[in-house]
Amino acid sequence: HGNYHYEYTECDSSGSRWRVAVPNPSAECSGLPDPMKGKECTFSCASGEYLEMKNQMCSKCAAGTYSLGSGIKFDEWDDLPAGFSNVATFMDTAVESAENKAESCDNSSWTPHGNYIESNRDDCTVSLIYAVHLKKSGSVFFEYQYIDNNIFFEFFIQNDQCKEMDSTADKWVKLTDNGEWDSHFVALKPGTNILYWRTTGILMGSKVVKPVLVKNITIEGVAYTSECFPCKPGTFSDKPGSSNCQMCPRNTYSEKGAKECTNCNEGSSQCTERPPCTNKDFFQIHTLCDKEGKTQIMYKWIEPKICREDLPEALKLPPSGEKKDCPPCNPGFYNNGSSSCAPCPQGMISDGTKECKACPAGTEPALGLEYKWWNVLPVNMKTSCFNVDNSKCDGMNGWEVAGDHIQSGAGGSDNDYLILNLHIPGFKPPTSVTGATGSELGRISFIFETICSADCVMYFMVDVNRKNTNVVESWGRTKEKQSYTHIISKNASFTFTWAFQRTNRGQDSRQFIRDVAKIYSITVTNVLDGVASSCRACALGSEQSGSSCVPCPAGHYIEKETNQCKECPANTYLSIHQVYGKESCIPCGPGSKSNKDHSTCFSDCTFSYLRDNQSLNYDFTNLSGVGSLMNGPSFTSKGTKFFHFFNISLCGNEGKKMAICADNITDVTVKDMVAESEDSSSLVGTFVCQSTIIPSDSKGFRTALALQSNSLADTFLGTCVETEMFPSSQRTIPDVNFFFKSSTLTTPCENGRATVVVVRCNPTKPGQGDISVPSTCPVGTCDGCTFYFMWESAEACPLCTEHDYHEIEGACKKGFQETLYVWNEPKQCMKGIALPEKRVSTCETMDFWLKVGAAVGAFTAVLLIALTCYFWKKNQKLEYKYSKLVMTANSKECELPAADSCAIMEGEDNEEEIVYSNKQSLLGKLKSLATKTIPDRHLSNLLLNISRDGVINR
Repeated sequence: HGNYHYEYTECDSSGSRWRVAVPNPSAECSGLPDPMKGKECTFSCASGEYLEMKNQMCSKCAAGTYSLGSGIKFDEWDDLPAGFSNVATFMDTAVESAENKAESCDNSSWTPHGNYIESNRDDCTVSLIYAVHLKKSGSVFFEYQYIDNNIFFEFFIQNDQCKEMDSTADKWVKLTDNGEWDSHFVALKPGTNILYWRTTGILMGSKVVKPVLVKNITIEGVAYTSECFPCKPGTFSDKPGSSNCQMCPRNTYSEKGAKECTNCNEGSSQCTERPPCTNKDFFQIHTLCDKEGKTQIMYKWIEPKICREDLPEALKLPPSGEKKDCPPCNPGFYNNGSSSCAPCPQGMISDGTKECKACPAGTEPALGLEYKWWNVLPVNMKTSCFNVDNSKCDGMNGWEVAGDHIQSGAGGSDNDYLILNLHIPGFKPPTSVTGATGSELGRISFIFETICSADCVMYFMVDVNRKNTNVVESWGRTKEKQSYTHIISKNASFTFTWAFQRTNRGQDSRQFIRDVAKIYSITVTNVLDGVASSCRACALGSEQSGSSCVPCPAGHYIEKETNQCKECPANTYLSIHQVYGKESCIPCGPGSKSNKDHSTCFSDCTFSYLRDNQSLNYDFTNLSGVGSLMNGPSFTSKGTKFFHFFNISLCGNEGKKMAICADNITDVTVKDMVAESEDSSSLVGTFVCQSTIIPSDSKGFRTALALQSNSLADTFLGTCVETEMFPSSQRTIPDVNFFFKSSTLTTPCENGRATVVVVRCNPTKPGQGDISVPSTCPVGTCDGCTFYFMWESAEACPLCTEHDYHEIEGACKKGFQETLYVWNEPKQCMKGIALPEKRVSTCETMDFWLKVGAAVGAFTAVLLIALTCYFWKKNQKLEYKYSKLVMTANSKECELPAADSCAIMEGEDNEEEIVYSNKQSLLGKLKSLATKTIPDRHLSNLLLNISRDGVINR
């Protein structure tokens, strides 16, 4: 019989099947039993029973074993149980050609760790697979711990055709709180069900991911189990028919399949020898205040106590310390005569040492919580201890009060999580500023230090509306005394958690028990139903309402003289922390204005700049929509492709911050994305935000996934011109810089993040244009704290003025001339004034000028002719006179002619014929003299000389 075993055939259409004998692997035998009719297909055994195939009857499990009847349970993970397999893949085929070629995923797998199995810590995709065949409807149940949203964790089911089943529509597993186990339940259909637990790490930078842990996988709906499961070591079942195994008591042990536990004897190989007690085996506590108001330090053994006091070198438990006065009550509380502190009645205050008193008229209590004395854990705080093995530290305190501080407790071993929770039901701003819509409703601040010799980590986590816990900040190794502040910007129920782990090495020891985290004070402002230690001024109502406080409208401060509400001046915003006095209205930065309720400053998309006595006016209204930039791709060491994604809300929208970046790792687990957007995992309302995007073609995901979203800018500071971050030799129009900051403080950015958006005029890029980052900082930042963006668009050019165009005069046609106006090239302005219409004017044509020229020419010719005639006539008269003189001189020598004999009376014509002398040279000279128009005086002298001498010298 040892050479074969029985199995059932598949059920036929009538619901019946056969039992057949099947040879065992590597067994050689003949004469197998004949097939026989088997149990009906719907048959199953009860819990604590198994189906004995030989006689096909249900039998009780023997002592030392257990059975779920129609279920299978995997609670022991020393090795990978039979039937389970690991498949590691990297699905992004696009990476094969990339420079960062994906490293091998061959060594990535789910790893068994005793009570649980742990996922891979790298960014490979690893599936833990188990196939089960069900005859009827069933279910799968498992417990898990999934705290790190840098891992995708899917649970889904396929049939034997590799098609995903309908029941796995919601396959994304929800995150758990730090150090807590949650459970997951999915119904299974009859037939073959292939179960997949698949994880994918997303390693951005050097951050180490926390793996997913899975335990207690239970599958219900199998028709039967043909054998019982043995109890695992440390457990037992002492009677037949058990459906589970019990834990062994202290100082006993058991091996696999035990019916009872064995006492630990000296030298037993199954028990560890108890060591002598040391100072690592006890811890101190402060006792509660007694009726006399006294407290003392007491020492207690760490449970379970495994050390021995009876050995020579062992330490004994130290005696209790002397009694000392109890610390005072915390602010807002008072000692009511008993050993405990009680909160002051509503409307009253106390510093913790005095009686409660009422606030004077015109003031109200400044509600909040301040814990700085630690004699007893406050009622809204709780502490716990958690270990991934879910053992040794259940029910133990994680933190211990210690007078002026609270510190991490002992725990069960060094890798325990020591948890401290503070629950706040909601936040309420001061009465006088209920209308404010600022980004801060309250804040939590705490002072802490860590003293560590190993790789300890302290986590600060925030849970909103009890949905999921997100790690806000963490500190590793020793940190000197310091303060940390977290801003609350939405009114909701909050749970703040501090978790301290001495080491994450998987070891069961107390080597680092002296490594400790201390919190000295925790302060929360504006707490709903909080207490108060001081009063603050409030606005008074009208005389009819007496001295009661009234809320001021949005954007109003309390005037000191009258305690009345008064609106802040234009372009100022109201301080969130101070509403008393005009100084609480803070001026907006350059180039910005306040919104209607004075809650924030913003740019109205206009900007003016004076350059060379010329005003440049900008209008960025068309850039008021959200601008986006997808930068990348980049690759992780395993080749995961990712992009850096930015949204920028530059200006306008009455100051409403339009940029939204949301993680959808957790969103994909929720069908209603709108409801999820109200959670803290989504950023609503910021000026600049950033996400890391895993594209849909990467890792086989069917949707693009966003993670690590954060706000880079929630406050607008102002605008100015010029920066050296984006130099350009061809630029003539100055850039306009928009400056923002983020109020969120992080460890690397102690002053918060800053963002500069440089808006540059580029006429070649119409509309929204393009957004880019500096070439020297390809992810937009070089230090992780200051981000730079260049937004180029034609809409960023200044408004056009008369300096941006010139005129061109056209040719004269048909008596008309056109004057055109054209833009200066290159055109570097937008909107503003339009080009003037072309101007048309009359003009004189060329024909007219030709006529004028001809007329002037004709007139000149006539004038010349007239002058020529005039002088020619004059010459003739002169010749006649000379001829007459010569003839007279020849007949009567040495006699002067009579005065009237050689002249022609004015106005008379000389009608005598001209008599020419034979001396032609004399006549030629006279002609030349005449043409030179010698004045009459000279001519008389010449004639006088002639008549005196009687001759003319040649």
